[in-house]
Amino acid sequence: MSTDKMELLHQDITDKLIKAFYKVYNELGFGFLEKVYQNALFRELIAMGFYCEKQKQIKVFYNGQIVGEYFADLIVNNCVIIELKASETLVKEHELQLINYLKAIDIEVGLLLNFGKKPQFKRKLFTNDRKNIKSV
Repeated sequence: MSTDKMELLHQDITDKLIKAFYKVYNELGFGFLEKVYQNALFRELIAMGFYCEKQKQIKVFYNGQIVGEYFADLIVNNCVIIELKASETLVKEHELQLINYLKAIDIEVGLLLNFGKKPQFKRKLFTNDRKNIKSV
């Protein structure tokens, strides 16, 4: 797949997810905990017809051994992972966190959504051909 096509991977879905993010942000504004935004966005996405999972456990492997786990804020249609923040602003560490999550699973597209003073989002791509994924 060319770089341009990879950049657009699941764009139809991510465009709708970003619209839902702004809808929730416009309704709730800034100042709640991430969990509030997660629950609201989950409800919005379900209402839009998406298949969503909250706090899905993801195992992290190193040399074939489980070395940790994390819980994805939201996974949508089994093809986009969403990491939510409620920070004043996004920082590089937030982006790296999402990239590491993408490295650990077979999902290639991630959205970092920040319900900060100003709404922010980042779209990240980490293709499966660059991963060393183990499934259980």
